[in-house]
Amino acid sequence: MTGGAQGTRIRVAALAAVLLAAGTALAERGDPPQPSQRDKCPVCGMFVYKYPDWIAEIVFDDGSAVFFDGAKDLFKFFLDMGKYSPGRDKRAVAGIFVREYYNIQPMDARKAYFVTGSDVYGPMGHELIPLASLEDARTFLKDHKGDAVLRFEEISPAVIRELD
Repeated sequence: MTGGAQGTRIRVAALAAVLLAAGTALAERGDPPQPSQRDKCPVCGMFVYKYPDWIAEIVFDDGSAVFFDGAKDLFKFFLDMGKYSPGRDKRAVAGIFVREYYNIQPMDARKAYFVTGSDVYGPMGHELIPLASLEDARTFLKDHKGDAVLRFEEISPAVIRELD
């Protein structure tokens, strides 16, 4: 078994390739489902409908969805699904969505550019800020004192820990 950061990168890259293939059909069908007033983030327990500009979600191939109050909690869940949803399998993920920061529309998280360490806070404090283009991400990074621009497959537990 491969260990350390290299092993994590290899596992994340392999998983991203599987998810890209599985989620393409869902992403092409249109917008993901919306949370109800009863849907809570499985990571922090907050009602997600109260934060419409930050909603993120994972849609499974059985049509069920899990909603989050930001990309940071989505990644916490995704990177440790067994902890937050025992019995769920990453291979059953049909789509992963975040709200693009500027237009507040859902977008495929695997296509987003995420800015870390900025002065913009989400419902749970420091947040991954999803942007649709590298140009937008670089501008946001500069304007909001961010630390880095990362792609989906570069988000690791260590990146998330730095935001908490």
